[in-house]
Amino acid sequence: MRLALWAAAALVLGAAAPASADEVGRVGVDWLGNDIVVQAVQDPKVQGITCHVSYFDRGVVDRLQKGNWFENPSDSAVSCHQTGPITIGDIDLSEKGEEVFKQGISLIWKKQVVNRIYDKTNNTLIYLSHSRQVQNGSAKMAITTVPLYDQNVVWTSSKPK
Repeated sequence: MRLALWAAAALVLGAAAPASADEVGRVGVDWLGNDIVVQAVQDPKVQGITCHVSYFDRGVVDRLQKGNWFENPSDSAVSCHQTGPITIGDIDLSEKGEEVFKQGISLIWKKQVVNRIYDKTNNTLIYLSHSRQVQNGSAKMAITTVPLYDQNVVWTSSKPK
């Protein structure tokens, strides 16, 4: 039975591992094995922008104590900055923007998401980190901006007017 519990825990923790982000830090926050994970994410349509996303990763002991084996909390943080020359590809310029990054933070339904929105008036890229669930959505979010004013930005399509 104990082996089955450890196997289930490994499956849950493995399911939360991202495919398109690089883990650059992991900080232990208590003796229960809970960690804060920091990942670097490259914006796939905007070269020269790197986002660092952090989230809480529950340890096996915490999962055993509290039940709820199958998900991490919705808390996250994001910080995006210019890390090279900026080249903007064919991005969604609508008010809702587009998803830049997504990873599972539960076995099936809950996702941690980073969306990019272009603020044309202020010539700024906005990155919003939040969780998405089928129901009972969370209001926990984080936001960061990358101003493009006075930058040598290359638009592969024409710059929005």
